[in-house]
This record gives sequence, structure tokens and C-alpha cells, in this order.
Amino acid sequence: MSASTLILLVLGLGLAGWLVARSRAAMFRRESKDHRIASLPVYHGWYAALWIVVPTVLFALIWAPISEQLIIQHVLASPAAADLPAFGMQRENLLSEARNVATGAASGVFNPQAAALVEPFEEAIFRYRIVGFVVTLLVAAAGAAFAFLRLKPDFRARTRVERAVLTTLLIASLVAILTTLGILVSLVFETVRFFSMVSPLDFLFGTNWSPDPMSSATNPDASRYGAIPLFWGTLFIGAVIAMIVAIPLGLMSAIYLNQYAAPRVRTWIKPMLEILAGVPTVVYGYFAALTIAPAIRDLALSLGVSNPSSESALAAGLVMGVMIIPFVSSMADDSIAAVPQAMKDGSLAMGATQNETIKRVLVPAALPGIVAGIMLAISRAIGETMIVVMAASFAANLSANPLEAMTTVTVQIVALLTGEGSFDHPATLAAFALGFVLFMVTLVLNIIALRVVKRFREAYE
Repeated sequence: MSASTLILLVLGLGLAGWLVARSRAAMFRRESKDHRIASLPVYHGWYAALWIVVPTVLFALIWAPISEQLIIQHVLASPAAADLPAFGMQRENLLSEARNVATGAASGVFNPQAAALVEPFEEAIFRYRIVGFVVTLLVAAAGAAFAFLRLKPDFRARTRVERAVLTTLLIASLVAILTTLGILVSLVFETVRFFSMVSPLDFLFGTNWSPDPMSSATNPDASRYGAIPLFWGTLFIGAVIAMIVAIPLGLMSAIYLNQYAAPRVRTWIKPMLEILAGVPTVVYGYFAALTIAPAIRDLALSLGVSNPSSESALAAGLVMGVMIIPFVSSMADDSIAAVPQAMKDGSLAMGATQNETIKRVLVPAALPGIVAGIMLAISRAIGETMIVVMAASFAANLSANPLEAMTTVTVQIVALLTGEGSFDHPATLAAFALGFVLFMVTLVLNIIALRVVKRFREAYE
């Protein structure tokens, strides 16, 4: 069965079960003496629909990979597959060409040897689609029979349906946690493999970053995997230059929009400011590479700087700071707006000016939200890749001069994983070690933000 056919079949069976169970529950109500049943008819309908849909979907998820293997085994067992290579890419290409023709994804084969496999593929696909369709109907019928046998006037269908909904919500809430754990486990596994080849001390405290994918994988030169220039470039561009731009502009724009701007002005400026968060990063990268970087280079030449680079940390940091202004501004604006009006009125009633009220009442009271916005912006900045690639280059440079070319951890991860190197080589595994360090840095930033929020949070009545 195709995916669309399966979806329509499941929805149709579920709808039929819902209608029949609801009608049966309504009949229970009419036949009872006081015209009352334990649950409304609609809950009986949902109970039956769940018992039809959920087992059917689970079977479909299990049957999909099983049927693929059965089809391949059927084709390989046919006489037409006798002349296939025993293994290798050529064998896979022949099977793929024949399958594409059998399913209608391609009009013909390029290799004549694959033409003989088309008919066995068609037979196997047809056979196992019929098997899947029949078993799907049987599973749906079994689920429907189980549900309908339990439908009675005193059956509490509402409780069962609510439990199913709560279970679904619990699974949905666990998706993010399980995804994070999966990412962490994969990073830790590959990082341990990398540290078995390169010492963690050489990696974390070395100052020379020049991995060679063509070097020996069994005896790598650990001195070429010093990641300090990458860590410095990431912090210098994302947490220093970008924050110097984003924090003052974001905080001041939030204060203006919340305390000084007229309602009509706020209605126009706030959406325009938040549009910055929706601009693709590649657009910011083009802007940084074609406009900001040449402007900085020309300014440096006019100031007497010799041979300034057209790729600089300053260009990437400035544009990155503009990109994350909405993160700081929106969080600060919402936090200031959440401060009770009574606190502001009390400060003004005591004789404080509006400026003093903002500095000594509103901003301290909104500090948890402001800090959370800043930490979110820093996490977003140190994970940025495209702007650095286009404006600051791939050069690992340990320097405090913002006019020089630099690179970041994310850029090097892209460079290491987009090549043709083996995943057993330390040059490729180094990308996972860099990702693990970046993951831990963002985790620490989030922990700091939570501690700050907890430290300065106050309850207002």
C-alpha cells in the first residue's frame, strides 16, 4: 500500500467505527429507563475509533520495513537474479533501477541487466501490498471487535479516552527530551572515539588547528587538533562583538517601545523589528560579505591600517548582532510589560522621574526575562554558521584584532563533515568533539540563565 492509500484507509475505518459506536451508544441511551449512560455517545465513538486506528497504524509502521525486506528476498530468489553480482554498489544500483521502474518512479532502466528484474519486483510488490492490505483490514476488524464488545451502558468510555489522550500528550512531551538524549549519546560516542586517537588536553588547550584528512588515521598528529582558536573565534564573534551590538540596541528598543512610543508607532515598529528574526541567515551572510565587510575594509584603509582583510570577525559580528536584536528586544519588552503597573505608579507617586523609574524599578523587576533573552541570543549567535562562512572565512586565527579573518566551531563542523573523508578518521571525528563542546557550552549558558532567573525572580501581587 502507498502512504496516501494507507492514510485514507485508516481514516475511513476510524470514521466508520466512530459513527457506528456513537450510534450504538445513542441506542443504549434510548433503551435505558432513565435515558442515561455512563459516558456520552461521542466518547464511545472515540473509544472505538482509537482501537481501530492505533493498532492499524502500529501494524503499518512495522509492516513497512518488513515488506521491503520480503520484496528484496523474493526478487533475489527469482531466476532473474542469478547473474547479479554477489555484493557491492553495482548490485545495489541494478536492484534500485529495477525497483524504480516497477513502482513507476522511472520509465526505463539504463543497465540491460536490470530489465530482467523488473517483473519479479512487480510481482513481489503486488503480492505484499495485497498481504499488507488484507492484514490491515484484519487488524482493524480485531480492534473494532474488541472495542464493540466492551461498549455497554455502564461502560466509562470517557475515562479510557482521556487516558489515551494523556498518554499521547506524555509521548509528545517526551519527544524533545528523547531527541536531546539521542543527540547527546551520539555525540558522546563519537567524541570518545576521537579522544581515543587525540588527547583531550591537546584538543582543548592546543593553539594550532589544521586537521589533515589525508594523514594517517591510526597515528594522527595531535598537535594539529588544537581547538582554542575555534573556541576563541566563536566567543569573540558570537558572544563579544555580536552582543555589543545586540544588547544595547535590543534593550533600548524594548524600553522605547514599552515606555515612550505611542500606540500607533509601536503597532508599526515592533512587527518591523521582529521581521529581522525571520530573515534567512544566508541573506545576512550576503549582506555581510557584499556590503559590511568591504565597508569595514575601506574604513580601515582610510584610518591607516595596512592590508586589512576583506573577511573579518568584525563584519560577521556586526551583522550577527543585528540578526539577534529581536531575541533581546522581544524578551525584554515582554518582561517589562509584565511588571505590575502598581510598581510604576508607586515610583512616580514617590516623586521619581520616568527615567529613574525605568532604571531603578522596571529594569530590575524585569531582569530575569531580560537575562533569559540575552542568554537565548548568545546561544543563537554561537551556533550561527552561514554569516561566518561568508564574512569571516575558514581561517582558524587566535587574535584579538577584529579586523582579521577568523572562524568558529560551527563553520569547522561543516567543513569537516562535508568532505569525502572517512568517518573513522580523526579529522572527521573531530567535528563530533567540537559539537559536543558546543552542546556543553549552550547547556551551561542555559543553566546560568535559569540560576539568574531563579535568583532575581520576585513574586508580585
